[in-house]
Amino acid sequence: MYPRGRWLQVLRRGSSRKWTGRPNRRRRSCRISGILSSPGKRQRRGPEVIVQKYGGSSVATPEKIRGVAERIRQRVDRGEKLVVVVSAMGKTTNSLIALAEQVSQEPSPRELDMLLSTGEQMTSALLAMALCDMGIQALSYNAFQLGMTTTGGFTNARIMDLNLSKLKTQLNWRNVLVVTGFQGITPEGDVTTLGRGGSDTSAVAIAAKCGCRCEIYSDVAGVYTCDPNRCRGARKLEYITYDEMLELSSLGAKVLHSRAVEIAKKYSVDLYCASTFSDERGTHVVNSLPEWLEQPVVSGVTTDNNQTRVNISRLPRSASVMSTLFSGLAGKGVNVDMISTVNENGHSHLTFTVVDATEKTVLETVRESLAPWEGWSVSADRNVVKVSAVGVGMKSAPGVAARFFSALDRKGISMLGTTTSEIKISALVSRDEGDEALRALVEEFGLVE
Repeated sequence: MYPRGRWLQVLRRGSSRKWTGRPNRRRRSCRISGILSSPGKRQRRGPEVIVQKYGGSSVATPEKIRGVAERIRQRVDRGEKLVVVVSAMGKTTNSLIALAEQVSQEPSPRELDMLLSTGEQMTSALLAMALCDMGIQALSYNAFQLGMTTTGGFTNARIMDLNLSKLKTQLNWRNVLVVTGFQGITPEGDVTTLGRGGSDTSAVAIAAKCGCRCEIYSDVAGVYTCDPNRCRGARKLEYITYDEMLELSSLGAKVLHSRAVEIAKKYSVDLYCASTFSDERGTHVVNSLPEWLEQPVVSGVTTDNNQTRVNISRLPRSASVMSTLFSGLAGKGVNVDMISTVNENGHSHLTFTVVDATEKTVLETVRESLAPWEGWSVSADRNVVKVSAVGVGMKSAPGVAARFFSALDRKGISMLGTTTSEIKISALVSRDEGDEALRALVEEFGLVE
């Protein structure tokens, strides 16, 4: 049975010049040309095109859909054309998964994708209706009608390409195209979904292909130094780099999905994250911070509750054992995160964590992979949380790791594992100490007002 959470699961005024995060480069914009003029004449330049994405909480009810339509109308009145990518309404995806589980203990991934794709189709049609009632020329499209081709990995497909011809043609005649997020189609014609955060990925992929700015709207007003629902006084960041955003997203922050950030970084997409429900300024995701903005050592702290800790004792000290084990996990689509080993008396004691995988799947895969060897034992523990600090300032600031570990030690928090990168430090702690660990790091690095 497929786990429910698998598919469920942002301007500073101190400078007079605009900053895009790419020094000495003009801000990119996408303009779709109008009808071509006669030979020898100049081609008419069309209005700017912007890609917007609205998450499930932004379109959860008919009233909220009409509110989104009004926001879009205001942008159209400014002379912009929009490609609007939408998620399913509210908890629709959860409900569809629950429905599938009522008729099948092990839903076919292909049929599950057919079912789940209907959620975004409903939202796109409703939003297009609301826009048309306002006199706006809008049309809804399934992603596969626009030729969004994906791999064949049902429930977690990857975008391969997007055919822009129909999008460009329709934008010559309409102000708004409403596109289903989270889905695509294989070269063979099968409907696929993109997995967790798929609508973010859809929107950024379209923006990358068009060379457009991408605006991500949700119920959060931007990217914060920590979760504002858990940390009173959390500061909203005016700018954050792609690298920092990528680390925060992969470590549990829910503003943007890591796959979307990867695409944005690769193709230098101008990303802007803001709230659907207010006009409060959001956060720009940029290649590098403005020169006038002081670079913090730590930009944010986050936690990841979707970790399972796996302990394997008395493994033979052999590279082939490790290779067989992790190849088996990869073959089952299990994402391995933190890894540590201790060698003792000719044996290895291995500890690693996995993300977004069921305990049953992990244990079964370990036992299958290690069946040729004897004498080892395995256990799994979901009562853990990974707490992380992220910041590009770590590259040039000494002593960050010492401050990180000292902050946890002063609170008596035991670390079950650690991992670091150039701009990140993470520690695995017990679940009941997760909130205390988060507060300790927030206080240590001055991340609240």
